[in-house]
Amino acid sequence: QRSLVGSEMCIRDRLNIIGDLIMKKILSVITACIISSAGFAGCVEKNKETAEKEKVYSSPQFEKYFSNTFISTSNNKKISNADNVTYRAYIPLEEYGEFEYCFYFSNTVDSTWGDGRSIYAGLQGGEYEITSASVGDGGSGFEDEPVNMVSVTFNEAAGKTVSPGETFWSDPVNVNIPDGNFLVWEWTLTGENIPCINMSDLTPCYADGVYTNEIPLPAMFGCNREVKKTIAALGDSITQGCQTTSHSYKFWAADIALDLGSDYSLWNLGLGYSRASDIAQKGDWLNRAKNADIVLVTYGTNDIVSGKNIDSGPSSAEQIEEWVRTTVKELKDAGCEVILFNAPPFDYDPASEEIRTAFNEKAPLIADEYGAELFDFASYLSDPSNPSAAKYGGHPNDEGCKIVADAFLEKYANLIEN
Repeated sequence: QRSLVGSEMCIRDRLNIIGDLIMKKILSVITACIISSAGFAGCVEKNKETAEKEKVYSSPQFEKYFSNTFISTSNNKKISNADNVTYRAYIPLEEYGEFEYCFYFSNTVDSTWGDGRSIYAGLQGGEYEITSASVGDGGSGFEDEPVNMVSVTFNEAAGKTVSPGETFWSDPVNVNIPDGNFLVWEWTLTGENIPCINMSDLTPCYADGVYTNEIPLPAMFGCNREVKKTIAALGDSITQGCQTTSHSYKFWAADIALDLGSDYSLWNLGLGYSRASDIAQKGDWLNRAKNADIVLVTYGTNDIVSGKNIDSGPSSAEQIEEWVRTTVKELKDAGCEVILFNAPPFDYDPASEEIRTAFNEKAPLIADEYGAELFDFASYLSDPSNPSAAKYGGHPNDEGCKIVADAFLEKYANLIEN
């Protein structure tokens, strides 16, 4: 009997121990679930916050229409006065055929030009009138007269009065551009201080039939086409493609776009003379880039050479770092993958080269801080024996751009494709 009682007590003790262990396990699971739920709630809240930001900066059209040209489409200058002037541009495409297009416009100067006295980032354009606009088939040569021109309308009207600082979309229009031909954009404008782009001989543009480098254009040639991913390239004249062979589309952004093919959209937002201080103002230039899946951030050169404007003098490495950090953070908060480029060589004087070197030492830290990628742009454009010398020119020539494009695609193929 004692033995039986002792056995019962032993069993009871063991059951109590097992019960305690089970309860502890249950409590630990519950605690983990609470923590997980809190983390999930935090993620939901964070995603909600991001979504709200994207709603502020996006419009439904950006989810449907994607850039269909690697030619830069942003504003870095202004037309002082236009009196019923007809502008025409020959635009190379990434994908050909019949598509629905919708065109996006911004009546604000995106970046600073020259010394920054009269043209600077955030400068609103004046009121101007669109008398008419049309697009069509520009043929395969720059001298070809456009055919099959189709009217572009605005809220079903042939023209529009554009207010200072206004952003707007055209109505959708169907356009058929045969393989290898140009899309021609043509419109007639009247007004003052109309934001435009200095095209730097990248593609033929005309004002009343006379060749011009300064032309108002849509900020996006949006095309309703299937793409795997969208890429936006933010930067200065080196991104825009200045001083590569005229009308040949041999700049590095074009090389990347052409190598990727029509499954991808590369929206070139590079602007000659632009600074990191311009993009860090968080204007429409940055906000429209947030609609891309991947954004390339390529600044530094003009900050070192010119600074914010003629009165400020060259920017310091710390200032450039802060502006680039602001830009990368804004893009990451919007859900973009970011690839940060360091500053390339530009045959600087010793003081300026010191700024470039100091900024390039900080660039990896910026990338790490925000979970961005870092592309060692400078290493492909200099000789290891003399890293400060611009091997292919301060504005990389066709050869240098091809080297950069090949290296970029080799390094980021998986990021782009997956």
